[in-house]
Amino acid sequence: MAREIRLNAFDMNCVGHINHGLWTHPRDRSDEYRRLDYWTSLAATLERGLFDGLFLADIVGVYDVYRQSVDLTAREAIQLPVNDPLMLVSAMAAVTKGLGFGVTVNVQAEEPYLFARRMSTLDHLTDGRIGWNIVTGYLDSAARATGAAALGEHDARYDRADDCLDLLYALWEGGWDDDAVRRDRAARVYADPARVRKIRHDGPYYRAEAYHLSEPSPQRTPVLYQAGTSGRGRRFAARHAECVFISSPDKTVARDASRAIRRGAVAEGRRADDVRIFAGITVVVDRTEKAAREKYEDYARHASPEAGLAHFSAGTGIDFSQYGLDEPIAYGKGNFVQTMVDLARERGWTKRDILAGMPLGGRYPLVVGDPHQVADALEAWIDEGEVDGFNLARTVAPESYEDFIDLVVPVLQERGRYKTAYGEGTLRSRLFGEGDRLPRRHPAAAFRSGNAAVD
Repeated sequence: MAREIRLNAFDMNCVGHINHGLWTHPRDRSDEYRRLDYWTSLAATLERGLFDGLFLADIVGVYDVYRQSVDLTAREAIQLPVNDPLMLVSAMAAVTKGLGFGVTVNVQAEEPYLFARRMSTLDHLTDGRIGWNIVTGYLDSAARATGAAALGEHDARYDRADDCLDLLYALWEGGWDDDAVRRDRAARVYADPARVRKIRHDGPYYRAEAYHLSEPSPQRTPVLYQAGTSGRGRRFAARHAECVFISSPDKTVARDASRAIRRGAVAEGRRADDVRIFAGITVVVDRTEKAAREKYEDYARHASPEAGLAHFSAGTGIDFSQYGLDEPIAYGKGNFVQTMVDLARERGWTKRDILAGMPLGGRYPLVVGDPHQVADALEAWIDEGEVDGFNLARTVAPESYEDFIDLVVPVLQERGRYKTAYGEGTLRSRLFGEGDRLPRRHPAAAFRSGNAAVD
């Protein structure tokens, strides 16, 4: 049986996200990101399209590698300005019933004890539709902004994240027994104190002696997303991640990454299908191929490949402004997004190559065509790339999502590749069909009551 395609809208609480420069298009409304009704309207649109989730990216620094300044970043709104993604979720949850929400939060910039409460609060307010994209950061500017001299060493950042997750699991999974909350008015007992447990954590990076402030939420631990596909990032994902986002230039690279991620999960005592893999992709669709090509050409006139290059500079730590179009580039081992650097080195990309790969100002694979052509391409990525679904990047907002919902979703439904209604339960239950909580084979289960981390 053909697998059902999973779908997230990939967005950010800012003007320019992945496909840069398109904020200048006359129909683009992304500069309304400051208005709550922009986001509630988008959430309602995505729910109409039965999207599994709205995934919100985030950064806590600025892109200042290209030309060693923020000049182009500010002019082209390259993820600057950018607002907090978590503040949007409860409002969007209030106008939807099935749409999930994945929010990016950097473990390097958060205190775990308070973060645990914020995520539990959102899990309550969304009826169990919240997920967390775990990132360790890749911007020196973010490290400097939060008091460090520079970004920590790549693998050490994941070591710190492992310790952070252990503390969070103890709070979310072990802090309250399932039957701790009684709400017994007659006996004047809201929660049984014998079933509310103190967490003691003494790790290499974090120490805590605390009670989790929130009563158990529908999922307890939010759905866990992760995007690192370096060697250390894959080991981290193998242990923790339920959904992994990959950025692959073609189906062959996607297939290899997907197989490696699933092998890693199995090596950690999990199942290969315990992980859902989402590939980043951009779609331009219209009712005919000719109209789609004309729309693409219209979009391209407003796009900024140079802004995309500045974004790529931040990810690789390389100032591409210093290179000529065909000059060989020294792709050294950096402390940034290693998989991005490794792929560029392997393929010998010049500055001209990188710019040519960003006709709409973004680096994701691009699909242009009529609804059937787009559906064919997406199915090929699922079947040949061995991914489960897509992070659909916006182009002209919110037009690109509306076009996809109106034109592509019906075709995928007719082919039996896309749901016709939301399932019951929490986001985790709908993604995996095994209930609201993390399964016992996930390492978080070891932190449930009765282990040494709680008393």
